Amino acid sequence: MTNLAANLAATAARVPDRVGIRLDSAEVSWAALHRAAATVAAQLQAAGLQVGDRVSLILPNVPAYPVAFYGTLLAGGIVVPMNPLLKAGEIQYFYEDSGACFSFVWPDFADEAAKAAAETGTRLVVCGPMGPAEGQFDASECSGAPVLEPVERADDDTAVILYTSGTTGKPKGAELTHVNLHRNAQRSASDIMQIAEDDVIMGCLPLFHVFGLTCGLNTSVQRGCTLTLLPRFDPAKAIEMFGRDRVTIFQGVPTMYAAILNHPNADQADTSSLRTCVSGGSAMPEAVMAAFEKKFGCQILEGYGLSETSPVASFNMPDKPTKPGTIGRAIPGCEMKLVDVDGNDVPPGGIGEIAIRGENIMKGYWNRPEATKEAIPDGWFRSGDLATVDDEGYFTIVDRKKDMIIRGGMNIYPREVEEVLYTHPDVLEAAVVGVPDDLMGEEVGAAVVLRPGATSTLEDVQTYVKDRLAAYKYPRRIWLLDELPKGPTGKILRREVRPVEAS
Repeated sequence: MTNLAANLAATAARVPDRVGIRLDSAEVSWAALHRAAATVAAQLQAAGLQVGDRVSLILPNVPAYPVAFYGTLLAGGIVVPMNPLLKAGEIQYFYEDSGACFSFVWPDFADEAAKAAAETGTRLVVCGPMGPAEGQFDASECSGAPVLEPVERADDDTAVILYTSGTTGKPKGAELTHVNLHRNAQRSASDIMQIAEDDVIMGCLPLFHVFGLTCGLNTSVQRGCTLTLLPRFDPAKAIEMFGRDRVTIFQGVPTMYAAILNHPNADQADTSSLRTCVSGGSAMPEAVMAAFEKKFGCQILEGYGLSETSPVASFNMPDKPTKPGTIGRAIPGCEMKLVDVDGNDVPPGGIGEIAIRGENIMKGYWNRPEATKEAIPDGWFRSGDLATVDDEGYFTIVDRKKDMIIRGGMNIYPREVEEVLYTHPDVLEAAVVGVPDDLMGEEVGAAVVLRPGATSTLEDVQTYVKDRLAAYKYPRRIWLLDELPKGPTGKILRREVRPVEAS
């Protein structure tokens, strides 16, 4: 039996009284979490859920999330995680595309979900702190015995459908199997974070996102350690939690590290228990990494992955030399290489698209065979990311293939320009994008957020970069923003950056 929920049953039997999920003063033991999820599973089955039916979750990082997630899996359903901030039209698309018959919803987001459900017939289950609120299932649906043992599922049966936020077209649902998610959590726990039962992971990353789901929730369930949740990232709250909860492992995206590092309370942070930090989602500026490690006395391990790879594909491992600025080497059970536009291997020293195969690769895109074939034409998943690889197998992201700027026939990778911008003492955040230009085709544009109290002008910043990069690479267009557009994990959304107040 491969059902991912078997991990919860095993952990509840092994360490029943250990705190599994914490949210401020609320603590849930593994036994209590298992019992709550088993009750949800029974209610779903009594309400008509069949094996393979889809159940959406529109929940923030609260204990109800793992209860509904594992309850669905125990019952043999497929989970469809969704961003709670979606509007009715977006929710309706996900309901229709996935065919979700049930949807667990946090009260704050129930109105938008209800508008969508009215069009699709999806049954809403409004949740309280530990799962469905009283009255959401009628008495007859609550009378069955809890489903403590998971419904049997095969290795390649779909466990989760994760919708990817593509740059063009409608989002596609990546089908991740029970074995995809089990093995990837296993690799993350043992090979990267080296998690033990007494560890405490800070759950800042949204659980509806694959990074938080696999590396936060599923690894905690497998190992039986504690996951302390933060429903909405706030650097002051994160700093408080380091000491309050004796956090040993912090998982975040680069903007979270920068926000903590630059917060006025950073000097008061008690990080004496902090052992390992992992970063993913986007490239971390080396200046931010070095400053964070120095200030808080910890090691940051940077890695790489996508929704389609469950997500972890490569990482800087704690038992091998780390190389700042790289995404590390392929994890066990996974292979990575670079290919050109025709699928040929790129020779050493060249730039190519990262191609990945192994136990972590998705089954395919939900109901999209053509898109699946395009993404995995020959058994190797095409990532859309351009990189180089050194002779020790460490990959360095150059940029997204679609983000590359072509200025007068010259290729410019935004990340290279951003790295220089981040070394300027007055620059807090930066995003580099291509700006249409009649003469050059594209010009290099830079959106910049300056630190509070900064004295530098945009011209100063522009000159700083001009002095450090080839003449064709520095940003001819530069503009100031109060903040950069970000996704649900805090990742900067370069594709949403538009020129304003250009100079």
